[in-house]
Amino acid sequence: MAGGGFTDAGNLKRAHLYEYRITPYFIFACIVAALGGSLFGYDLGVSGGVTSMDDFLIEFFPKIYRRKQKHLLETDYCKYDNQILTLFTSSLYFAGLVSTFGASYVTRTKGRRASILVGAVSFFFGAILNAAAVNIGMLIIGRILLGVGIGFGNQAVPLYLSETAPAKIRGAVNQLFQLTTCLGILIATLINYGTDKIHPWGWRLSLGLATVPAILMFIGGYFLPETPNSLVEQGKLDEGKKALIKIRGTQNVDAEFTDLVEASEAARAVKHPFRNLLQRKNRPQLVIGALGIPAFQQLTGNNSILFYAPVMFQSLGFGSGAALYSSVITSAMLVLAALISMAFVDRFGRRAFFLEAGSEMFCYMVIVAITLALKFGEGQELPKGLGIFLVIIICLFVLAYGRSWGPLGWLVPSEIFPLETRSAGQSMVVCVNLFFTALIAQCFLASLCHLKYGIFLLFAGLILIMSSFIFFLLPETKQVPIEEVYLLWQRHWFWKNIVGDGSERKLEGNP
Repeated sequence: MAGGGFTDAGNLKRAHLYEYRITPYFIFACIVAALGGSLFGYDLGVSGGVTSMDDFLIEFFPKIYRRKQKHLLETDYCKYDNQILTLFTSSLYFAGLVSTFGASYVTRTKGRRASILVGAVSFFFGAILNAAAVNIGMLIIGRILLGVGIGFGNQAVPLYLSETAPAKIRGAVNQLFQLTTCLGILIATLINYGTDKIHPWGWRLSLGLATVPAILMFIGGYFLPETPNSLVEQGKLDEGKKALIKIRGTQNVDAEFTDLVEASEAARAVKHPFRNLLQRKNRPQLVIGALGIPAFQQLTGNNSILFYAPVMFQSLGFGSGAALYSSVITSAMLVLAALISMAFVDRFGRRAFFLEAGSEMFCYMVIVAITLALKFGEGQELPKGLGIFLVIIICLFVLAYGRSWGPLGWLVPSEIFPLETRSAGQSMVVCVNLFFTALIAQCFLASLCHLKYGIFLLFAGLILIMSSFIFFLLPETKQVPIEEVYLLWQRHWFWKNIVGDGSERKLEGNP
Protein backbone atom coordinates (compact mmCIF):
# COMPACT_ATOMS: atom_id res chain seq x y z
CA MET A 1 0.00 0.00 0.00
CA ALA A 2 1.04 3.61 -0.39
CA GLY A 3 1.72 4.02 3.30
CA GLY A 4 3.76 0.88 3.48
CA GLY A 5 3.00 0.83 7.18
CA PHE A 6 2.05 -2.80 7.56
CA THR A 7 5.00 -5.05 8.23
CA ASP A 8 4.97 -8.80 8.62
CA ALA A 9 5.57 -9.58 12.27
CA GLY A 10 6.42 -13.20 11.62
CA ASN A 11 9.83 -14.84 11.81
CA LEU A 12 11.10 -12.40 14.43
CA LYS A 13 14.02 -14.20 16.11
CA ARG A 14 12.72 -16.38 19.00
CA ALA A 15 9.23 -14.94 19.36
CA HIS A 16 7.54 -18.20 18.42
CA LEU A 17 9.22 -19.88 21.41
CA TYR A 18 7.78 -17.52 24.04
CA GLU A 19 5.37 -19.13 26.52
CA TYR A 20 3.11 -17.63 29.16
CA ARG A 21 0.06 -18.19 31.34
CA ILE A 22 -2.17 -15.59 32.96
CA THR A 23 -1.53 -15.96 36.70
CA PRO A 24 -2.92 -14.15 39.78
CA TYR A 25 0.59 -12.78 40.35
CA PHE A 26 0.61 -11.23 36.87
CA ILE A 27 -2.88 -9.77 37.32
CA PHE A 28 -1.93 -8.22 40.67
CA ALA A 29 1.21 -6.62 39.23
CA CYS A 30 -0.71 -5.11 36.30
CA ILE A 31 -3.58 -3.73 38.38
CA VAL A 32 -1.29 -2.13 40.97
CA ALA A 33 0.97 -0.59 38.34
CA ALA A 34 -2.00 0.71 36.36
CA LEU A 35 -3.13 2.70 39.41
CA GLY A 36 -0.56 5.25 38.27
CA GLY A 37 -3.01 6.29 35.60
CA SER A 38 -5.56 7.24 38.26
CA LEU A 39 -3.27 10.03 39.48
CA PHE A 40 -3.13 11.58 36.03
CA GLY A 41 -6.82 10.98 35.42
CA TYR A 42 -8.03 12.35 38.75
CA ASP A 43 -6.14 15.57 38.20
CA LEU A 44 -7.38 15.92 34.61
CA GLY A 45 -10.94 15.51 35.86
CA VAL A 46 -10.77 17.60 39.01
CA SER A 47 -8.98 20.70 37.69
CA GLY A 48 -11.62 21.95 35.26
CA GLY A 49 -14.44 21.30 37.71
CA VAL A 50 -12.78 23.13 40.59
CA THR A 51 -11.94 26.16 38.43
CA SER A 52 -15.63 26.49 37.55
CA MET A 53 -16.84 26.34 41.19
CA ASP A 54 -18.10 29.64 42.59
CA ASP A 55 -16.54 29.16 46.03
CA PHE A 56 -13.11 28.54 44.51
CA LEU A 57 -13.41 31.59 42.26
CA ILE A 58 -14.56 33.81 45.14
CA GLU A 59 -11.55 32.70 47.20
CA PHE A 60 -8.85 33.13 44.57
CA PHE A 61 -10.27 34.77 41.42
CA PRO A 62 -13.03 37.22 42.43
CA LYS A 63 -12.84 39.19 39.16
CA ILE A 64 -13.64 36.08 37.13
CA TYR A 65 -16.49 35.27 39.51
CA ARG A 66 -18.03 38.70 39.00
CA ARG A 67 -17.66 38.41 35.21
CA LYS A 68 -19.21 34.94 35.31
CA GLN A 69 -22.21 36.07 37.38
CA LYS A 70 -22.82 39.02 35.09
CA HIS A 71 -23.12 36.72 32.04
CA LEU A 72 -24.14 33.47 33.75
CA LEU A 73 -26.42 32.04 31.06
CA GLU A 74 -25.01 33.95 28.12
CA THR A 75 -22.58 32.70 25.54
CA ASP A 76 -19.20 34.35 25.93
CA TYR A 77 -15.98 32.95 24.48
CA CYS A 78 -13.89 35.09 26.89
CA LYS A 79 -15.75 34.40 30.15
CA TYR A 80 -12.80 32.51 31.69
CA ASP A 81 -9.86 34.11 29.88
CA ASN A 82 -7.36 34.59 32.72
CA GLN A 83 -3.70 33.54 32.59
CA ILE A 84 -3.34 33.06 36.38
CA LEU A 85 -6.37 30.77 36.38
CA THR A 86 -4.91 28.68 33.57
CA LEU A 87 -1.53 28.67 35.33
CA PHE A 88 -3.28 26.81 38.18
CA THR A 89 -3.87 23.98 35.70
CA SER A 90 -0.74 24.17 33.55
CA SER A 91 1.84 24.57 36.38
CA LEU A 92 1.39 20.89 37.17
CA TYR A 93 2.37 19.86 33.66
CA PHE A 94 5.38 22.16 33.50
CA ALA A 95 6.58 20.56 36.76
CA GLY A 96 5.98 17.10 35.38
CA LEU A 97 7.94 18.02 32.26
CA VAL A 98 11.05 18.90 34.29
CA SER A 99 10.76 16.02 36.76
CA THR A 100 10.63 13.36 34.06
CA PHE A 101 14.39 13.68 33.49
CA GLY A 102 15.01 12.78 37.13
CA ALA A 103 12.47 10.02 36.73
CA SER A 104 14.47 8.61 33.82
CA TYR A 105 17.56 8.20 36.01
CA VAL A 106 15.59 6.60 38.84
CA THR A 107 13.72 4.29 36.45
CA ARG A 108 16.88 3.10 34.75
CA THR A 109 19.15 2.70 37.81
CA LYS A 110 16.69 1.88 40.62
CA GLY A 111 13.89 0.28 38.64
CA ARG A 112 10.36 1.02 37.47
CA ARG A 113 8.92 0.30 40.93
CA ALA A 114 11.06 3.01 42.58
CA SER A 115 9.72 5.68 40.25
CA ILE A 116 6.16 4.57 40.93
CA LEU A 117 6.71 4.96 44.69
CA VAL A 118 8.35 8.39 44.35
CA GLY A 119 5.47 9.54 42.19
CA ALA A 120 2.89 8.42 44.75
CA VAL A 121 4.61 10.25 47.63
CA SER A 122 4.99 13.51 45.73
CA PHE A 123 1.38 13.42 44.51
CA PHE A 124 0.14 12.81 48.07
CA PHE A 125 1.87 15.88 49.52
CA GLY A 126 0.77 18.01 46.57
CA ALA A 127 -2.86 17.05 47.18
CA ILE A 128 -2.57 17.92 50.88
CA LEU A 129 -1.10 21.34 50.08
CA ASN A 130 -3.78 22.11 47.51
CA ALA A 131 -6.61 21.17 49.85
CA ALA A 132 -5.19 23.43 52.59
CA ALA A 133 -4.35 26.36 50.27
CA VAL A 134 -5.14 29.87 51.50
CA ASN A 135 -3.46 31.78 48.65
CA ILE A 136 -2.49 31.30 45.02
CA GLY A 137 1.15 30.60 45.97
CA MET A 138 0.14 27.52 47.98
CA LEU A 139 -2.03 26.37 45.11
CA ILE A 140 0.83 26.62 42.62
CA ILE A 141 3.35 24.87 44.92
CA GLY A 142 0.86 22.08 45.50
CA ARG A 143 0.33 21.76 41.76
CA ILE A 144 4.09 21.53 41.24
CA LEU A 145 4.31 18.61 43.69
CA LEU A 146 1.40 16.95 41.90
CA GLY A 147 3.28 17.47 38.64
CA VAL A 148 6.39 15.76 39.98
CA GLY A 149 4.22 12.82 40.98
CA ILE A 150 2.66 12.60 37.53
CA GLY A 151 6.09 12.99 35.86
CA PHE A 152 7.45 9.97 37.74
CA GLY A 153 4.26 7.92 37.42
CA ASN A 154 3.76 8.52 33.70
CA GLN A 155 7.41 7.75 33.07
CA ALA A 156 7.38 4.38 34.82
CA VAL A 157 3.87 2.92 34.55
CA PRO A 158 3.57 2.50 30.75
CA LEU A 159 7.05 0.93 30.71
CA TYR A 160 6.15 -1.40 33.56
CA LEU A 161 2.99 -2.61 31.86
CA SER A 162 4.61 -3.08 28.44
CA GLU A 163 7.57 -4.98 29.89
CA THR A 164 5.39 -7.18 32.10
CA ALA A 165 2.84 -8.10 29.45
CA PRO A 166 3.21 -11.02 27.00
CA ALA A 167 3.46 -9.80 23.42
CA LYS A 168 0.07 -11.18 22.34
CA ILE A 169 -1.86 -9.16 24.92
CA ARG A 170 0.54 -6.23 25.44
CA GLY A 171 -1.90 -3.75 23.90
CA ALA A 172 -4.73 -4.63 26.26
CA VAL A 173 -2.47 -4.77 29.34
CA ASN A 174 -0.77 -1.47 28.59
CA GLN A 175 -4.15 0.16 28.16
CA LEU A 176 -4.95 -0.53 31.79
CA PHE A 177 -3.05 2.74 32.25
CA GLN A 178 -5.54 4.53 30.01
CA LEU A 179 -8.48 2.78 31.65
CA THR A 180 -7.45 3.90 35.15
CA THR A 181 -6.77 7.37 33.76
CA CYS A 182 -10.31 7.50 32.37
CA LEU A 183 -11.81 6.10 35.57
CA GLY A 184 -9.87 8.75 37.50
CA ILE A 185 -11.35 11.44 35.25
CA LEU A 186 -14.88 10.06 35.67
CA ILE A 187 -14.60 9.71 39.47
CA ALA A 188 -13.14 13.22 39.80
CA THR A 189 -15.95 14.65 37.69
CA LEU A 190 -18.60 12.88 39.79
CA ILE A 191 -16.92 14.16 42.96
CA ASN A 192 -16.92 17.69 41.55
CA TYR A 193 -20.62 17.35 40.78
CA GLY A 194 -21.26 16.49 44.44
CA THR A 195 -18.82 18.89 46.12
CA ASP A 196 -20.11 21.82 44.06
CA LYS A 197 -23.12 21.72 46.39
CA ILE A 198 -20.98 21.84 49.56
CA HIS A 199 -20.40 25.46 50.51
CA PRO A 200 -17.90 27.00 51.00
CA TRP A 201 -15.29 24.22 51.16
CA GLY A 202 -16.43 21.68 48.57
CA TRP A 203 -13.52 22.53 46.28
CA ARG A 204 -11.08 21.65 49.09
CA LEU A 205 -12.62 18.21 49.34
CA SER A 206 -12.29 17.70 45.57
CA LEU A 207 -8.59 18.58 45.65
CA GLY A 208 -7.87 16.72 48.90
CA LEU A 209 -9.38 13.44 47.73
CA ALA A 210 -6.46 13.17 45.28
CA THR A 211 -4.63 11.64 48.26
CA VAL A 212 -6.72 8.46 47.88
CA PRO A 213 -5.24 7.20 44.58
CA ALA A 214 -1.78 8.28 45.79
CA ILE A 215 -2.13 6.17 48.95
CA LEU A 216 -3.44 3.16 47.00
CA MET A 217 -0.57 3.46 44.53
CA PHE A 218 2.05 3.67 47.28
CA ILE A 219 0.71 0.71 49.27
CA GLY A 220 0.35 -1.42 46.16
CA GLY A 221 3.70 -0.27 44.81
CA TYR A 222 5.44 -1.35 48.00
CA PHE A 223 4.49 -4.97 47.22
CA LEU A 224 4.95 -4.60 43.46
CA PRO A 225 7.53 -6.91 41.81
CA GLU A 226 10.17 -5.30 39.59
CA THR A 227 10.01 -6.12 35.88
CA PRO A 228 12.40 -8.80 34.56
CA ASN A 229 13.65 -6.31 31.96
CA SER A 230 14.65 -3.83 34.64
CA LEU A 231 16.35 -6.46 36.82
CA VAL A 232 18.36 -7.76 33.87
CA GLU A 233 19.24 -4.18 32.90
CA GLN A 234 20.63 -3.70 36.42
CA GLY A 235 22.75 -6.84 36.08
CA LYS A 236 20.58 -8.97 38.39
CA LEU A 237 20.28 -11.92 36.02
CA ASP A 238 19.22 -14.58 38.51
CA GLU A 239 16.56 -12.33 40.01
CA GLY A 240 15.45 -11.34 36.52
CA LYS A 241 14.96 -14.94 35.42
CA LYS A 242 13.07 -15.81 38.62
CA ALA A 243 10.81 -12.79 38.11
CA LEU A 244 10.18 -13.77 34.48
CA ILE A 245 9.27 -17.33 35.50
CA LYS A 246 6.89 -16.02 38.15
CA ILE A 247 5.22 -13.45 35.89
CA ARG A 248 4.91 -15.82 32.92
CA GLY A 249 3.70 -18.72 35.07
CA THR A 250 5.99 -21.24 33.35
CA GLN A 251 9.54 -22.58 33.59
CA ASN A 252 9.95 -22.39 29.80
CA VAL A 253 11.25 -18.84 29.55
CA ASP A 254 14.72 -19.50 28.11
CA ALA A 255 13.96 -17.97 24.69
CA GLU A 256 12.48 -14.78 26.10
CA PHE A 257 15.18 -14.50 28.78
CA THR A 258 17.92 -14.86 26.15
CA ASP A 259 16.38 -11.95 24.22
CA LEU A 260 16.27 -9.92 27.45
CA VAL A 261 19.94 -10.61 28.18
CA GLU A 262 20.98 -9.66 24.65
CA ALA A 263 19.00 -6.44 24.88
CA SER A 264 20.55 -5.75 28.29
CA GLU A 265 24.07 -6.19 26.94
CA ALA A 266 23.31 -3.58 24.29
CA ALA A 267 21.83 -1.34 26.99
CA ARG A 268 24.90 -1.53 29.24
CA ALA A 269 27.11 -0.55 26.30
CA VAL A 270 25.23 2.74 26.11
CA LYS A 271 26.66 5.26 28.57
CA HIS A 272 24.60 8.22 27.37
CA PRO A 273 21.06 7.00 26.57
CA PHE A 274 19.70 10.46 25.68
CA ARG A 275 22.55 11.00 23.22
CA ASN A 276 21.96 7.49 21.89
CA LEU A 277 18.40 8.48 21.00
CA LEU A 278 19.85 10.80 18.36
CA GLN A 279 21.70 8.03 16.57
CA ARG A 280 20.57 7.02 13.12
CA LYS A 281 19.50 3.53 14.20
CA ASN A 282 17.06 5.11 16.69
CA ARG A 283 15.68 7.75 14.34
CA PRO A 284 12.23 6.09 13.93
CA GLN A 285 11.77 5.85 17.70
CA LEU A 286 12.86 9.48 18.13
CA VAL A 287 10.58 10.87 15.43
CA ILE A 288 7.53 8.67 16.08
CA GLY A 289 7.72 7.71 19.75
CA ALA A 290 9.56 10.53 21.47
CA LEU A 291 8.35 13.51 19.44
CA GLY A 292 5.46 12.85 17.05
CA ILE A 293 2.92 10.76 18.92
CA PRO A 294 3.15 12.46 22.36
CA ALA A 295 2.88 15.92 20.77
CA PHE A 296 0.03 14.96 18.48
CA GLN A 297 -1.85 13.29 21.35
CA GLN A 298 -2.30 16.71 22.96
CA LEU A 299 -2.84 18.57 19.70
CA THR A 300 -6.01 16.57 19.02
CA GLY A 301 -7.75 19.07 21.29
CA ASN A 302 -9.25 16.38 23.52
CA ASN A 303 -7.42 17.33 26.69
CA SER A 304 -8.55 20.91 26.21
CA ILE A 305 -12.08 19.55 26.44
CA LEU A 306 -11.20 17.45 29.50
CA PHE A 307 -9.36 20.27 31.30
CA TYR A 308 -12.05 22.79 30.78
CA ALA A 309 -15.22 20.83 30.03
CA PRO A 310 -17.24 22.52 32.82
CA VAL A 311 -15.65 25.89 32.03
CA MET A 312 -16.19 25.48 28.29
CA PHE A 313 -19.79 24.38 28.68
CA GLN A 314 -20.43 27.40 30.92
CA SER A 315 -18.81 29.63 28.30
CA LEU A 316 -21.26 28.14 25.81
CA GLY A 317 -24.14 29.18 28.06
CA PHE A 318 -24.76 26.14 30.29
CA GLY A 319 -25.38 26.81 33.98
CA SER A 320 -22.87 25.58 36.59
CA GLY A 321 -24.70 22.36 37.45
CA ALA A 322 -25.52 21.56 33.82
CA ALA A 323 -21.89 22.17 32.84
CA LEU A 324 -20.58 19.71 35.42
CA TYR A 325 -23.26 17.19 34.44
CA SER A 326 -22.24 17.49 30.79
CA SER A 327 -18.60 16.85 31.70
CA VAL A 328 -19.67 13.72 33.62
CA ILE A 329 -21.15 12.41 30.37
CA THR A 330 -17.97 13.11 28.40
CA SER A 331 -15.88 11.42 31.11
CA ALA A 332 -18.12 8.34 30.95
CA MET A 333 -17.52 8.22 27.19
CA LEU A 334 -13.77 8.04 27.87
CA VAL A 335 -14.19 4.99 30.10
CA LEU A 336 -16.36 3.25 27.48
CA ALA A 337 -13.81 4.05 24.78
CA ALA A 338 -10.95 2.66 26.87
CA LEU A 339 -12.81 -0.64 27.30
CA ILE A 340 -13.45 -0.83 23.55
CA SER A 341 -9.79 -0.23 22.80
CA MET A 342 -8.63 -2.81 25.36
CA ALA A 343 -10.94 -5.41 23.84
CA PHE A 344 -9.93 -4.95 20.21
CA VAL A 345 -6.52 -3.26 19.87
CA ASP A 346 -4.62 -6.56 19.84
CA ARG A 347 -7.02 -7.92 17.25
CA PHE A 348 -7.29 -5.04 14.78
CA GLY A 349 -3.97 -3.35 15.51
CA ARG A 350 -2.75 0.12 16.42
CA ARG A 351 -2.87 1.64 12.93
CA ALA A 352 -6.52 0.74 12.35
CA PHE A 353 -7.59 2.50 15.55
CA PHE A 354 -5.46 5.56 14.84
CA LEU A 355 -6.74 6.02 11.30
CA GLU A 356 -10.41 5.16 11.74
CA ALA A 357 -10.85 7.30 14.84
CA GLY A 358 -8.79 10.10 13.31
CA SER A 359 -11.24 10.44 10.42
CA GLU A 360 -14.13 10.64 12.89
CA MET A 361 -12.39 13.23 15.07
CA PHE A 362 -11.68 15.42 12.04
CA CYS A 363 -15.36 15.42 11.08
CA TYR A 364 -16.57 16.17 14.62
CA MET A 365 -14.24 19.16 15.03
CA VAL A 366 -15.42 20.59 11.71
CA ILE A 367 -19.06 20.09 12.76
CA VAL A 368 -18.50 21.90 16.09
CA ALA A 369 -16.74 24.78 14.32
CA ILE A 370 -19.49 25.20 11.71
CA THR A 371 -22.22 25.00 14.37
CA LEU A 372 -20.60 27.67 16.53
CA ALA A 373 -19.87 29.87 13.51
CA LEU A 374 -23.51 29.82 12.41
CA LYS A 375 -25.45 29.69 15.68
CA PHE A 376 -23.19 31.04 18.42
CA GLY A 377 -23.40 34.74 19.35
CA GLU A 378 -21.86 36.50 22.32
CA GLY A 379 -24.34 37.91 24.80
CA GLN A 380 -27.05 35.43 23.83
CA GLU A 381 -28.54 32.46 25.63
CA LEU A 382 -27.72 29.09 24.05
CA PRO A 383 -30.82 27.30 22.68
CA LYS A 384 -31.41 24.05 24.54
CA GLY A 385 -31.52 21.92 21.39
CA LEU A 386 -28.22 23.34 20.15
CA GLY A 387 -26.62 22.76 23.54
CA ILE A 388 -27.66 19.10 23.52
CA PHE A 389 -26.37 18.74 19.95
CA LEU A 390 -22.95 20.14 20.95
CA VAL A 391 -22.72 17.80 23.93
CA ILE A 392 -23.51 14.79 21.70
CA ILE A 393 -20.87 15.78 19.12
CA ILE A 394 -18.26 16.40 21.81
CA CYS A 395 -19.10 13.00 23.38
CA LEU A 396 -18.64 11.28 20.02
CA PHE A 397 -15.31 13.07 19.62
CA VAL A 398 -14.21 11.93 23.08
CA LEU A 399 -15.33 8.37 22.29
CA ALA A 400 -13.16 8.37 19.14
CA TYR A 401 -10.16 9.86 20.95
CA GLY A 402 -10.56 7.52 23.92
CA ARG A 403 -10.10 4.41 21.80
CA SER A 404 -7.24 5.78 19.69
CA TRP A 405 -4.92 8.68 20.47
CA GLY A 406 -5.72 8.51 24.20
CA PRO A 407 -4.50 4.97 24.96
CA LEU A 408 -2.28 4.46 21.92
CA GLY A 409 -0.44 7.69 22.64
CA TRP A 410 1.05 5.86 25.64
CA LEU A 411 1.04 2.30 24.32
CA VAL A 412 2.95 2.73 21.06
CA PRO A 413 5.88 4.79 22.45
CA SER A 414 6.28 2.40 25.38
CA GLU A 415 6.68 -0.61 23.06
CA ILE A 416 8.96 0.71 20.28
CA PHE A 417 12.11 1.78 22.17
CA PRO A 418 14.95 -0.76 22.55
CA LEU A 419 16.00 -1.49 26.13
CA GLU A 420 19.15 0.63 25.91
CA THR A 421 17.12 3.79 25.31
CA ARG A 422 13.77 2.77 26.78
CA SER A 423 13.98 4.78 30.00
CA ALA A 424 15.41 7.85 28.24
CA GLY A 425 12.89 7.45 25.44
CA GLN A 426 9.95 7.25 27.83
CA SER A 427 11.26 10.38 29.56
CA MET A 428 11.19 12.16 26.22
CA VAL A 429 7.65 10.86 25.64
CA VAL A 430 6.45 12.20 28.99
CA CYS A 431 8.40 15.45 28.58
CA VAL A 432 7.00 16.22 25.13
CA ASN A 433 3.53 15.10 26.19
CA LEU A 434 3.50 17.29 29.29
CA PHE A 435 5.02 20.24 27.42
CA PHE A 436 2.17 20.25 24.94
CA THR A 437 -0.32 19.45 27.70
CA ALA A 438 0.86 22.53 29.60
CA LEU A 439 0.92 24.62 26.45
CA ILE A 440 -2.64 23.66 25.55
CA ALA A 441 -3.79 24.14 29.16
CA GLN A 442 -2.24 27.59 29.30
CA CYS A 443 -3.41 28.75 25.88
CA PHE A 444 -6.78 27.09 25.25
CA LEU A 445 -9.06 29.57 27.05
CA ALA A 446 -7.20 32.54 25.56
CA SER A 447 -7.36 30.89 22.13
CA LEU A 448 -11.07 30.22 22.58
CA CYS A 449 -11.48 33.90 23.41
CA HIS A 450 -9.55 35.22 20.40
CA LEU A 451 -10.00 32.53 17.71
CA LYS A 452 -13.57 31.69 18.74
CA TYR A 453 -14.88 28.80 16.60
CA GLY A 454 -11.60 28.87 14.64
CA ILE A 455 -9.86 26.97 17.44
CA PHE A 456 -11.86 23.87 16.49
CA LEU A 457 -10.91 24.25 12.81
CA LEU A 458 -7.27 24.47 13.92
CA PHE A 459 -7.61 21.18 15.81
CA ALA A 460 -9.30 19.60 12.77
CA GLY A 461 -6.33 20.56 10.58
CA LEU A 462 -3.89 19.13 13.11
CA ILE A 463 -5.85 15.85 13.25
CA LEU A 464 -5.56 15.55 9.47
CA ILE A 465 -1.78 16.05 9.69
CA MET A 466 -1.29 13.52 12.49
CA SER A 467 -3.41 10.89 10.73
CA SER A 468 -1.19 11.24 7.65
CA PHE A 469 1.86 10.91 9.92
CA ILE A 470 0.56 7.57 11.24
CA PHE A 471 -0.46 6.31 7.80
CA PHE A 472 2.96 6.81 6.23
CA LEU A 473 5.42 6.27 9.09
CA LEU A 474 4.11 3.85 11.74
CA PRO A 475 4.40 0.07 11.13
CA GLU A 476 2.00 -2.27 12.88
CA THR A 477 3.37 -3.42 16.26
CA LYS A 478 0.58 -5.67 17.51
CA GLN A 479 1.76 -9.02 18.96
CA VAL A 480 5.45 -8.27 18.23
CA PRO A 481 7.68 -9.04 21.26
CA ILE A 482 8.90 -5.81 22.79
CA GLU A 483 12.60 -6.67 22.38
CA GLU A 484 12.07 -7.44 18.67
CA VAL A 485 10.08 -4.37 17.59
CA TYR A 486 13.30 -2.83 16.25
CA LEU A 487 13.25 -5.38 13.41
CA LEU A 488 10.11 -3.73 12.00
CA TRP A 489 12.04 -0.60 11.07
CA GLN A 490 14.42 -2.65 8.92
CA ARG A 491 11.43 -3.81 6.83
CA HIS A 492 9.49 -0.54 6.65
CA TRP A 493 9.34 1.15 3.22
CA PHE A 494 10.74 4.44 4.56
CA TRP A 495 12.69 3.68 7.75
CA LYS A 496 14.77 0.85 6.23
CA ASN A 497 16.62 3.49 4.21
CA ILE A 498 17.63 5.22 7.44
CA VAL A 499 18.30 2.45 9.98
CA GLY A 500 19.85 -0.05 7.53
CA ASP A 501 19.85 -3.78 8.13
CA GLY A 502 20.69 -3.52 11.86
CA SER A 503 24.12 -5.15 11.57
CA GLU A 504 25.59 -2.49 13.82
CA ARG A 505 22.74 -2.47 16.30
CA LYS A 506 24.89 -3.35 19.28
CA LEU A 507 27.63 -0.88 18.46
CA GLU A 508 27.78 2.81 19.23
CA GLY A 509 27.25 4.22 15.76
CA ASN A 510 27.26 7.74 14.45
CA PRO A 511 24.03 9.75 14.44
